Amino acid sequence: MAAFLLGAVLLIVQPHIVPSRPAVNSKAETSSQSVPREFLKKTSQKNDFKESIHSNGSCQQLPQTIIIGVRKGGTRALLEMLSLHPDIAAAESEVHFFDWEDHYGNGLQWYINQMPFSFPHQITVEKTPAYFTSPKVPERVYNMNQSMRLLLILRDPSERVLSDYTQVFYNHMQKHKPYPSIEQFLIKDGELNVDYKAINRSLYYIHMRNWLKYFPLDRIHIVDGDKLIKDPFPEIEKVERFLKLSPQINASNFYFNKTKGFYCLRDSGRERCLHESKGRAHPQVDTRLLEKLHAYFHEPNKKFFELVGRTFDWHSFVAS
Repeated sequence: MAAFLLGAVLLIVQPHIVPSRPAVNSKAETSSQSVPREFLKKTSQKNDFKESIHSNGSCQQLPQTIIIGVRKGGTRALLEMLSLHPDIAAAESEVHFFDWEDHYGNGLQWYINQMPFSFPHQITVEKTPAYFTSPKVPERVYNMNQSMRLLLILRDPSERVLSDYTQVFYNHMQKHKPYPSIEQFLIKDGELNVDYKAINRSLYYIHMRNWLKYFPLDRIHIVDGDKLIKDPFPEIEKVERFLKLSPQINASNFYFNKTKGFYCLRDSGRERCLHESKGRAHPQVDTRLLEKLHAYFHEPNKKFFELVGRTFDWHSFVAS
């Protein structure tokens, strides 16, 4: 009789068994397991939240690392270089989950479906450069995973403005559509047009303050985009350490292509370069206009340096 009563008690208190999920790389310290249940309900109205598991043991899962920007800062180069590491699984396209309302409304199941298949020891990475400058994104990422590791690649703000214009200019040219000169965007009523969107995107301290409301600085690794272009290996080493990856990428993975004028990649005997749309020459800009641009960014740059506790070798305006 006592044995019967003991068995009944054990049956009552036995925990409900739920299907286990594949283990996620402990190095990343982040996984879809850490997503708050209420957030899953809120963003999964159109789908049942589940993973697609391949017969080889790989599965699609939420990213543990996101490259959040900045646009024309070198995000594609960073992703391609980071993909040299065998423990990285990268989404091929920019997902725009957190900044596009129609995508965000699709829920986390849709987001997972955009991810590559990865093994438990790998870190899944996605990049969407627009995240850095989108006001709603930091909170949305935080609600999904508070311990997400974020990568932010920045370059000289003035150079970034010129690259921003150059990309849009060539997009119009390919479609045989006219596009105004850069001076028409940069100058308004004889003064620098500070309402130009490309200039706003280069006000790094404003956007960084928004991210720091939700993530501590030790969760955001800033890659020096100017150094990545000139000497990529040391910058990638720092990224490996930030992501707690074993040091697998080495200097021999990079070689300078004199024809293209920038570094290309060498992986297991295969060589590849970034798309021809990368590294395009900037338009010629009047020196006085460039000086105005440098002068405008002087104070915002100082604020950014103070915010992140480090400096960058960007153009510094000194009044004569």
